[in-house]
Amino acid sequence: MPRMPSRVPQYGEQYYGQQQQFASSPNIPPQPQPSSYPQPGGYPSPNYPQSGGYPSQPSQPHYPAQPQEPQRKLDPDQMPSPIQVITDDQRAKSGKFYTNQKGLVPPLVTTDFIVQDQGNASARFIRSTMYNVPITQDIMKQASVPFGIVLSPLAQIKPGENDPPIVDMGELGPVRCNRCKAYMSPFMQFIDGGRRFHCMLCKATTDVPEQYFQHLDHTGQRVDRYERPELVLGAYEFVATKEYCTNNTFPKPPAMIFLIDVSYNNIKSGMVHLICSQMRSILLNLPKEPGQSKSSVRVGFITYNNTVHFYNIKACLGQPQMMVVGDVADMFMPLLDGFLCDPEESEQVILSLMEQIPSMFADTRETETILAPAITAGLEALKAAECAGKLLVFHSSLPIAEAPGKLKNRDDRKLLGTDKEKSVLSPQNQVYNNLGQDCVGAGCSVDLFIFNNSFIDLATIGQVSRLTGGQVYKYTYFQADVDGERLIMDICENISRPIAFNAIMRVRTSTGVRPTDFYGHFYMANTTDMEFGSIDCNKAVAVEIKHDDKLTEEDGVYIQVALLYTSCSAQRRVRVLNLALNTCSQMADLFRACELDTIINFFSKQAVFKLLEATPKAVKESLINRCAQILACYRKNCALPSSAGQLILPECMKLLPLYINCVLKSDAVSGGSDLTIDDRWFAMDSVMISDIPSSVVYFYPRLIPLVDIDVTSLDIPVPIRCSIEKMNNEGAFILENGIHMFLWVGLNVSNDWVMNVFGVSSVMQIDTDKASLPYLENPLSARIRELIKSIRSQRNRAMRLTLVRPRDKMEIVMKHFLVEDRGVDGSSSYVDFLCFMHKEIRNLLS
Repeated sequence: MPRMPSRVPQYGEQYYGQQQQFASSPNIPPQPQPSSYPQPGGYPSPNYPQSGGYPSQPSQPHYPAQPQEPQRKLDPDQMPSPIQVITDDQRAKSGKFYTNQKGLVPPLVTTDFIVQDQGNASARFIRSTMYNVPITQDIMKQASVPFGIVLSPLAQIKPGENDPPIVDMGELGPVRCNRCKAYMSPFMQFIDGGRRFHCMLCKATTDVPEQYFQHLDHTGQRVDRYERPELVLGAYEFVATKEYCTNNTFPKPPAMIFLIDVSYNNIKSGMVHLICSQMRSILLNLPKEPGQSKSSVRVGFITYNNTVHFYNIKACLGQPQMMVVGDVADMFMPLLDGFLCDPEESEQVILSLMEQIPSMFADTRETETILAPAITAGLEALKAAECAGKLLVFHSSLPIAEAPGKLKNRDDRKLLGTDKEKSVLSPQNQVYNNLGQDCVGAGCSVDLFIFNNSFIDLATIGQVSRLTGGQVYKYTYFQADVDGERLIMDICENISRPIAFNAIMRVRTSTGVRPTDFYGHFYMANTTDMEFGSIDCNKAVAVEIKHDDKLTEEDGVYIQVALLYTSCSAQRRVRVLNLALNTCSQMADLFRACELDTIINFFSKQAVFKLLEATPKAVKESLINRCAQILACYRKNCALPSSAGQLILPECMKLLPLYINCVLKSDAVSGGSDLTIDDRWFAMDSVMISDIPSSVVYFYPRLIPLVDIDVTSLDIPVPIRCSIEKMNNEGAFILENGIHMFLWVGLNVSNDWVMNVFGVSSVMQIDTDKASLPYLENPLSARIRELIKSIRSQRNRAMRLTLVRPRDKMEIVMKHFLVEDRGVDGSSSYVDFLCFMHKEIRNLLS
């Protein structure tokens, strides 16, 4: 039995390899150990490139001769576990989380907690990569930990939490700092008996408007502070005055326009008939403000193939009227009155239109479609109505018809993973970029629902979604009877979720630091403002913050985010988010207060962004080097002296090597020719918009055991580590990452279990082509169907269920997402990468 270490680790320190030594490389023998430790055989690292690059081809590890004793492998179960970290945080930090302290690290996004806003905005809206910010750029550079924030300004709150209150200052409008224009917040300090306030961001002093004046109490606080949300809360909204509105005019209610491609492919797949038949129930999901009895959002309908068709759905009409624009090179709006209507008032006309569209185009043979002119048509309709809105575009094929936005087929997946992949992952022309910018200028976002059977060039057409704050949904080889439920779920979720139209967001920081780089879906016409046609509760952006001066330990760092937008009830508002961070002069304080999930979300967005500028190899090497530098800096500056054979990890970042390896292995960063070009771009796009809960499960999928599930519980079973070693033929497991969902059934699962869940007598009789489970009258069937529904409800899109048996062709695809294992492409297992990272750290410290 090995003896325990003779000293207690410092706070924030984790030791691995005390009982099992890491060999730093196949050619370097293990270092001598203190006598108190056993010396089992070292575990060899795979043959990684000397440059620090990430292996792209399978390489056979070289096992050095160890005649004294048998080789002993590192036990993966002894490596830091995400499951354990999540469980420990849930145990320690669930319950109420009070935001009354500067620099308080929030619970993990996977923990069930209730935010009590007491001066800092909820961690659902804003998270920082670090909550102790080094006072100098030199410490930042040494540590290599990025300083950034990830913003989800419209994130949905949990039951028991309060929505940010709305403050109406009347004609006075929001009170702001004269110099930096920061909004009134708990950061402001009132002086001179309450007649002026001192801005904690820029240090300027501003006179308090007469209408806003209030006396101070004996502590220097305003006596009315608890009556004013902006003086005590971290998140709140101001009602905007005319000065905040386009052309000094209050906005009209926003609109949603459905643009349906009625070409041959969509008629044949059943998509057009499905959407039309479900439109009544879809429109019941239009967004409304709390307290509103009905939605203010208006709707309109356009169909298109190689021409564009507008529909008059005015309530007074007996039948809808169709108007065709054949000259798609010069798109215009032929209908000013009756195109955008209240869906309740025009319900009967809309229902009549939905019955007519499938029959009108039932016999079409049109396969050459347009796209850009159809989007332009929707944009022109919103401009004519002088309102903001959203276009939902249902499109199926590469736009090859003679029209603006016509594209060539440049499908060459062999370029993926090579230095030339940028040529197919960048847009082939600027038509859709320019169209996206025009849409943003009009407060219009574009969501693309794609039903492709072949190459559709998402890298080009997707720009119109990227620049407007929109989203891309993808249903390759769509068939209404298989994928229809998933599509309708996605549409309903898309239009019902909290959303802000015609939005501009700015990040302000206190002196000494400033925002420099921005990652996400938006358009920037300058260096400070992110513009969105719309932004919803599921979108997140990352902002890097850098030093431009030395900070003081007394002041801390203050961040204020302001989102100016139009609500779905047509009110112009400013949502304000405030966050106060501590500063530190010691490296140990930095490493004690980092937030790893936020760091990984930031790193992944930055990596995807850089893939369009640098080579894949350079991007991967940069991630690997950054990881090694962070851990080497911690070991050098924060850990007590120890054997070189020990891998020492900071407590709050002990999963950093695992998560960096998961980012490197992901389709977004490493997708090669086994993917289509559209699949690769779709993965990159998904990472760029993902909030932190989405990126956590995307990079480390959940593996959930099913065979011994408690049929009386409503909870999702505790996941297990994401490795094939944790699966067995006697079990069944769900693997999901927010985009894909697999249900794997072992060959030796009991026939009773199979009969109860699938309605067949053996595993081999399961129809793996189906994308849903049968409705069977037994508790186990109901429990697993409810579990799948519950998992889907936690995600931003309805995942298709893929049924898998051992040795099925889809098992290879599923195994790709078992991220702790070695990949079929030669990508490293978790243990391999830890060994490699240990070698890199030692090289940096030698």
